[in-house]
Amino acid sequence: MTILVTGCAGFIGSNFVYLWAGETREQIVNVDNLTYAGNPANFESLSKDAKHVFVRGDIGDKDLISGLLAQYKPRAVLNFAAESHVDRSILGPGQFIQTNILGTFNLLECVRAYWGELGEEDRAAFRFLHVSTDEVYGSLEPEDPPFTEETPYRPNSPYSASKASSDHLVRAWFGTYGLPVLTTNCSNNYGPYQFPEKLIPLVINNALSGKTLPIYGDGQQVRDWLYVEDHCRAIMKVLAEGRLGETYNIGGRNEVANLTVVKTICAILDGLRPRADGKSYAEQIAFVKDRPGHDRRYAIDQTKIERELGWKPLENFESGMMKTVRWYLEHASWVEGVTSGAYRKWLDLQYEKKSNV
Repeated sequence: MTILVTGCAGFIGSNFVYLWAGETREQIVNVDNLTYAGNPANFESLSKDAKHVFVRGDIGDKDLISGLLAQYKPRAVLNFAAESHVDRSILGPGQFIQTNILGTFNLLECVRAYWGELGEEDRAAFRFLHVSTDEVYGSLEPEDPPFTEETPYRPNSPYSASKASSDHLVRAWFGTYGLPVLTTNCSNNYGPYQFPEKLIPLVINNALSGKTLPIYGDGQQVRDWLYVEDHCRAIMKVLAEGRLGETYNIGGRNEVANLTVVKTICAILDGLRPRADGKSYAEQIAFVKDRPGHDRRYAIDQTKIERELGWKPLENFESGMMKTVRWYLEHASWVEGVTSGAYRKWLDLQYEKKSNV
C-alpha cells in the first residue's frame, strides 16, 4: 500500500512523514517543490528507508503528478503543499494564488482522472485529504464563540483567501464529481522543523542571537496553539475514519495571546539557556507597527472530531512549548542551515525597518 503526500519538506508535512513512517509499514511518495521553506534535511534520516520516496516537483505540474499516480498507484493523496505565511502573501500574493489555488486545481484534476480509472474496490477505498487552516474563517471578537465547521468563510489576507479558494475547490470536486475528499482546518501549529519566519521559531532564534523580539501592535492577538504532532495524529485519524465530503476542525484548546507566547518562550530560555548577563530574554521584546489585515483572534471548536473520531490533543500549551524550545536548542545546526542570506534579507524588510510603536 502507498500514499502520495505533497509538501512534505515543509513544517507540518515533514512531521507527518516521520509519524507515518514510525507507525505504519506503508510506502510514502513525498512530492515537494523545495521552495525557500522546503528543506530536504527535514527528512534526512529517512533517506535510507525503502518505504520513503522523495520526488522534487510542483503540484502544478500535470505530467509529473499524473505520472506519479500511474507509477505508484496510491490508495490516498494528502495535500500539505501550500504557501503559508501571511506576511509574505501581503508582500507578494501572486505565488499564493499560483500554488494554493491553481496548484490545488491541477492536483484535483490529476487525482480525479486517476481515481476514475481505478477498479470498483479501489475507487471505494481511495481518499483525497486536503490540509487547510482556520484563517479561512476570518477573525473573532473576544466574546465570539470559536469557529465551527459551519462558520462562514471570511478570509482577510491573500494567504487565507487563497486557502479558502482551495477549500471550495475541494468541496466542489466532491459535490460535482463525487471525488472522495476530506478537509481539515487546523489552528496555529508549532513544534520541530518550523521555518523561522513564524512567531515561535523566530523568537527562539532571535533571542539566542541577541536580536529584537518583534511583536506586532499590542501583542494581544489571540491564537489557538496546536502542537504539530497532535495535528498529524488527527490527520491520520481523519484519513482512516473521516466521513467523505466532511470538514474537520483541529485545534489545541490553547487560546494564548502573542505577547504571552513570547514571554513564555523567554521564561523557558531563561531557565534552559540563560543570558550571559543574567538578564531575562524578555528585555529584548520590542513592539512594531501592526501588519495590514491582522486578524485579532482565532479559536477552534473541535467538538466534531472529538465526538465522531475520538481524537484529542496529547499536549497542552506548556508541555508542547517546552518540547519545542528544547528541540530548537538541540538542533542549532538545522536552524543555521535554513537561515540563509535571503532569509535574513527578508527579515530586515519585514521587521527591522518597521518603526516602533
